[in-house]
Parts: sequence; structure tokens; C-alpha cells
Amino acid sequence: MNTQDFVALEEKFGAHNYHPLDVVIERGEGVWVYDVDGKRYLDCLSAYSAVNQGHVHPKILKALIEQASKVTLTSRAFRNNQLPLLYKELSEITGYEMSLPMNSGAEAVETAIKLARKWAYRVKGVKRHDAEIIVVDGNFHGRTISIVSFSSEEFYKGDFGPFTPGFISVAYGDADAIADAITPNTAAVMIEPIQGEAGVIIPPDGYLQKVAKICRKNNVLFIADEIQTGLGRTGRLFACDYENVRPDMAIIGKALAGGFYPVSAVLADKDLLGLFSPGEHGSTFGGNPLGAAVARAALQVMVNEKLAERADELGTYFMEQLAEIPSPHVKDVRGKGLLIGVELKPEAKGARRFCEALQDRGILVKETHQHVIRFAPPLVIDKETIDGILPPIREVLNMV
Repeated sequence: MNTQDFVALEEKFGAHNYHPLDVVIERGEGVWVYDVDGKRYLDCLSAYSAVNQGHVHPKILKALIEQASKVTLTSRAFRNNQLPLLYKELSEITGYEMSLPMNSGAEAVETAIKLARKWAYRVKGVKRHDAEIIVVDGNFHGRTISIVSFSSEEFYKGDFGPFTPGFISVAYGDADAIADAITPNTAAVMIEPIQGEAGVIIPPDGYLQKVAKICRKNNVLFIADEIQTGLGRTGRLFACDYENVRPDMAIIGKALAGGFYPVSAVLADKDLLGLFSPGEHGSTFGGNPLGAAVARAALQVMVNEKLAERADELGTYFMEQLAEIPSPHVKDVRGKGLLIGVELKPEAKGARRFCEALQDRGILVKETHQHVIRFAPPLVIDKETIDGILPPIREVLNMV
């Protein structure tokens, strides 16, 4: 079967809730993927930063195979010998006292919301069911009903109401707007330190510090969604590290399992995560031994191969090279580490055609919010590979 055959099958039998590029990937290795017709591509999306360690990293694969041959799922009705080690290693790497593992990023966000509300009622003294969480415009935290309830993107909400109350949205990057929105019922402020799905939007310098200070002053929790930005992607362990900010809760996922398995987690200290009691929250698959073993290996690769440091060095180089490309279409180049957005002018007629042209030249990227091309290759990429893709990128960014 060739690419057209697989595309036809998917179009006929699959729900049309995505608009992927018409490339059908069969295998991957490091920064490269190969389609069913044998063509090689450089992956510059990394499964939205889930594959920071590169495709099919041998050390993570080894951990997956070894654990899969022993036991894969016990449920949380019983203990397993991988989860305690993951807890310990997460604490050692991140500095948080405790963690609560789930599967998808959206599940971890839901976990953080539940925890913030319980803290508001049991610790802060907010009247039950009156807690509010402040979010920001342009946010993307997942696809559940509760999460799309506070999205500012109408397309994500559309026909899916009624929506979950208890969320207040203010402008991103405006710390004063957060301060003005706080009431006695405010439980938490939840933000992405860099907005990925909104188009790699970076807030003004000092924004995170101001938000953290406002939260401390008003006895409000600060929650950072680091699902895309965390675990080395931006050149630091967490994007919040750029401003030396330690949120009360950090939400991680995607690269936590290196693309092998869905694993996410909420990180916090004992005074917060200790509020959950048995039976209040959980997941059949969350914290399973296979996921825990894979996550442990993925974390070890991140640390041992110094992927955050690589992202810092190579991201700076890649962004500088992109910014120097003379193009009538480019409005802005921005990012941190290897999370880079190239924003096109409206008259460029959208980013999709540029992504398709790059696909033709063996480079896989994806448009976001119509006018932005996101470049986010696996963190194991090297300078030589970046140099190799710059000429076709220059050619595409200068298309008529």
C-alpha cells in the first residue's frame, strides 16, 4: 500500500477531527522519519514536543521491552515496583516533594484543577463550589469539556456546551489584569509560560515573576502548564526557570515518556498533593508499571544527554539563522530553545502552503493558528542537520 491508499482508508473510516499533512509515516529514528513510500523526512514537530529524546531512542526502547516482558498493568489497586522509583526520580530532578501520575496532558490539567479547588475549600476557606481559577486568553490546556470551557478559541468550543463554570480569562502577558481579576474566591492562576498552540507566544520579561508575586500576596496558587515547554524543550528543565519561578504546581506530560507511551503528572509539594485522599481521584492506567518504567528511562536520557543544554545552544543558533533569512513573507521569528515560531504576514496567505512546500523538500512542520510555522525538532538534533535544512527553508520562505 502507498501513501494514497492509506490516506483514502483514513478518510473513509476515520473521524475527521484532524487535518494532517498527507505523509504516512512508517518508522522513525532519532530526528528522522520515513514514510510508506520510502522517503525520509526531518521531523521538525516532535509530536508537539512529545519526542524530545528523538524517535525510538534505544535506551527508552530497552526499558519498554524489558518491562513489557514482566508486567504492564496492575491498576492502582496494587503497588508496583516501578512507580515508587519514578516518584523518587521526579522529585530529585524537579525539586518537588510529590507527584501524581496520569496519562494524557489533559488528564493532568484536570487533576490540577481538582486539586486547586480542594485546596481552596479545605485550606483557603472558600465557600464550597464557589472557587474560581484565572486563566489567560489564547490558552490551550487540552480538549475535555472543562478545559474547552475556558478556551478563548471559539472553534474549540463551538457545539460542545453547556460549559463548566468557575473560570475567569484575562489577557496573556498582562500581570495587572490577573491582579485585577483576583477575588476572595480565587483558588489559582493557571498559565502556559510560553503559549505553544497559540503560535509560540512569549510573554514580556518579568511576567512570570510578577504573576508569582501576585499569587503569593493574595494567597492564590500558581499553576504552570509545562506539558509542551517542560523537560528541556525551551533550553531549561522548565520554561519557568528562565525567571527563577517555582510554581505551586507544575503540569508535565508529552516528553515525560519520550513518545513511547502516554504519561503525564502533576508536581507539587506535600502540603498540596497530600490533600488527596484514597478514592478521590485516580486512573486505571495512571502510574502503571510500563508507563513508569518508560518515564524513568526518558528522564534519564534527558538528564544524561543534557538535552536542555542542547536545546539552549542549538535553539539559539537555529533561531538566529531563521531570523537572518530575507523573506517578504516573514513578520516575526521568536522562541526559546528549540520551540520556535515563524510568524508570516497575512498577505502570505497562510502557513499551510509553506508547510506543504517544506514537506515536498523533506522537512515536516505544522502550521499553528493559520499564520505561524512551528519549528520544534527533537532535542537530539545536531548543528550539521540544522545547517542542512536551512537552504530549503530559505527557498520556501521566499516562494512567490
